[in-house]
Amino acid sequence: MRDPDIPPPPWLPPMRLTDTTITNAKPAAKPQRLFDGGGLYLEVAPAGGKWWRLKYRFAGKEKRISLGVYPKVSLTEARTRRDAAKQQLSNGIDPSAARKAQKALRQTAGSTSFEAVAREWFAKHEPKWSQAHAVRVISGLQRDVFPGIGAIEIAQLTPQELLSTVRQIEQRGALETAHRILNLCGQIMRYALATGRAARDISADLRGALPQVEPKPFPTVSKPEQVAELLRAIDAYQGTPEVSSALKLAPLVFVRPGELRKARWKEIDLKTAEWRFTIARSGIEHVVPLSRQAIPLLANLQTLTSHSEYVFPGGRSSSRPMSDNAILAALRNMGISKNAMTGHGFRAMARTILGEILGFRPELIEQQLGNTVETEYGLPASKSSHLRERKKMMQAWADYLDRLKAGSKEPKAAKKPTKKTQEVTAQMNFELF
Repeated sequence: MRDPDIPPPPWLPPMRLTDTTITNAKPAAKPQRLFDGGGLYLEVAPAGGKWWRLKYRFAGKEKRISLGVYPKVSLTEARTRRDAAKQQLSNGIDPSAARKAQKALRQTAGSTSFEAVAREWFAKHEPKWSQAHAVRVISGLQRDVFPGIGAIEIAQLTPQELLSTVRQIEQRGALETAHRILNLCGQIMRYALATGRAARDISADLRGALPQVEPKPFPTVSKPEQVAELLRAIDAYQGTPEVSSALKLAPLVFVRPGELRKARWKEIDLKTAEWRFTIARSGIEHVVPLSRQAIPLLANLQTLTSHSEYVFPGGRSSSRPMSDNAILAALRNMGISKNAMTGHGFRAMARTILGEILGFRPELIEQQLGNTVETEYGLPASKSSHLRERKKMMQAWADYLDRLKAGSKEPKAAKKPTKKTQEVTAQMNFELF
């Protein structure tokens, strides 16, 4: 009997397969090959599966490719695929190499849609963001961007299509969200530009296309007599040591509430009197000089919470930070309404008094707030810029708060800002909250 793995010699008439032959082919202990002609054969596996294969030679080497699975690919379709591969061979094309190239092209096409690039960008940045910020970013993209322009090739996206997307957000009354989404899309476009999948950042064409957001400052107190009352109320607050300490530190460091409650002991150096951490929203390292008043607060707290990585561990678990509602609840328990003061309000309070009463320069204040400040050359200021001056400012601020609590007369208001100072303030990218 002729070996089924060896095709018939050319002088014998071809034994073409039939559907009946294929249907009746039974699996054996070893794979069987049923030849149809022209290099096409059906391989019957011991488990019963039946695969179409094509054997051919290219550049002097024998090769094989799969043409599908029977019966999904019929005998007629298998012959059509064989003939197409033969045509490629006659044109000097290797069918196997051509198939790999097509697969790579499909994969590349799938990875250049706006949504694919955006998700890739998100995956690279997510590890350095806080969980809340990461959720805010991806949920905004999924809700407001991907349904409209997600499937468009990022290199083919037009400014008009992007503008239409953000205007839909504006039209529902969410102007701040529209600005934030436009900013995110700009970051994604610049990532696509850097990775060779876009020619330019089209979001730059939309500057000024959206109305400016009218700032809505958080409730705060800025009059010295009001600040004095607030500080005395905080000192008198009878709560847990963690919450009480957080309340007392909040005006001294005026960081964002999330940054305060998530503070880690490894970030704080009591010897150098510095707290160094990375701002989640920007990924920039920030330095908070610790005043003489802040040091004992942290030192006392360290004896209570050093078992946790967090300076202010949660009440239910020391492996998690304090609840984001803890300080707000404490302010309400003290009788301070939500219309009078919030956790963010300590930042606005510091900005106002440091500038208008203590007379510190706007760029020092903004940098200490952790906002983006540019140098005279248009570059972002580094974390250590003006650090010596900021240390003096933070100590002067803490001393001033002590004087207010003691009832001492506060300094007179600083001189009216010069035109140059007003221009610097106006040009700053305020990111207070």
